[in-house]
Amino acid sequence: MKIKEITTAVAAFAPLQYQESYDNAGLLFGNGDWEVTGVLLSLDTTEAVVDEAIARGCNLIVAHHPIVFGGLKKINGNNCVERVAIKAIKHDIAIYAAHTNLDNVRNGVCERMGQRLSLKNTRVLAPKKELLRKLYTFVPQAAAEKVRSALFAAGAGHIGAYSECSFNGAGEGTFKAGAGTQPYVGEIGSRHIEAETKVEVIFPLYLEQYVIKALIASHPYEEVAYDVVKLENEYAQVGSGLIGELEAPMDEMEFLQFVKQQFDTGCVRYTPLRGKPVKRVALCGGAGSFLLKRAIGAGADAYISADFKYHEFFDAENQIVIADVGHFESEQFTVDLFFHILTEKFPNFAPLKSTIRTNPVNYL
Repeated sequence: MKIKEITTAVAAFAPLQYQESYDNAGLLFGNGDWEVTGVLLSLDTTEAVVDEAIARGCNLIVAHHPIVFGGLKKINGNNCVERVAIKAIKHDIAIYAAHTNLDNVRNGVCERMGQRLSLKNTRVLAPKKELLRKLYTFVPQAAAEKVRSALFAAGAGHIGAYSECSFNGAGEGTFKAGAGTQPYVGEIGSRHIEAETKVEVIFPLYLEQYVIKALIASHPYEEVAYDVVKLENEYAQVGSGLIGELEAPMDEMEFLQFVKQQFDTGCVRYTPLRGKPVKRVALCGGAGSFLLKRAIGAGADAYISADFKYHEFFDAENQIVIADVGHFESEQFTVDLFFHILTEKFPNFAPLKSTIRTNPVNYL
């Protein structure tokens, strides 16, 4: 098995197109055509994790946090990033990161957090816009079903929990075949009128090349007429954070104790209690203060995230209880998520979970 087969499986679950503009997800070191000797899964790529990969015979590390964010102007081993780079290159260790793209997918990092609390009726807290496209194409009526089926097979036609969604309108198309053509219907040099079906389907941007390829392959015309339109709609399956409901309301302090236990954290920093039960919970893995207003607007009783600054706690305004569980603690289940993705795709392949606790924060 090649490294690119592993990275393609992760990217299929968390497309790189879903990463934030500042991020650096993807294959950071190594070559996708290398044969895989073993895969090590980790939250971070530290020197100790690279050493572990070497010791355990793994030449691919799949991590959540990219070890390289900006450009490296020098690689002299003067800091942890440079030392990881030198060691990885020296030992032919490939490093792949799935970061904000894994945060932003519906069943990603936030969903894992929600599962720890047994949240139900969950949805993305802040869906992203401009990630959907609509395809319009025009097909002879007898071939419409074949084309629709091919588009659905390529991933088009999903709206929420519904699949194979399309709109179809009857009409007439006209064309005149020129010299050297091989028209499916009609005659060269004569205008032809054909009863056609206008097929409309929605698809996520990252699937565009596959949808167009399926259209061209299934369409009977020599020249396929189609339009792809950018949509402003929110994409409910992709975005930041998650919101859902507890199975039963909980007292605020009982809830905070529950959170502390489920996230196995040495400390939960929280805002003043409101004296109200907690039922609706919003959350975000990693640094999530940017979603606080969205959580309040969604009617959440509590918001679980990490890396809140002192003054940001005031922004709760007694409208919500903030529970800062720590960055590592909020994302620690990402390793299990990677394991699930790869073992589901490759049942006979066994990736290894790192035994290194990479959290740089300790609690006294």
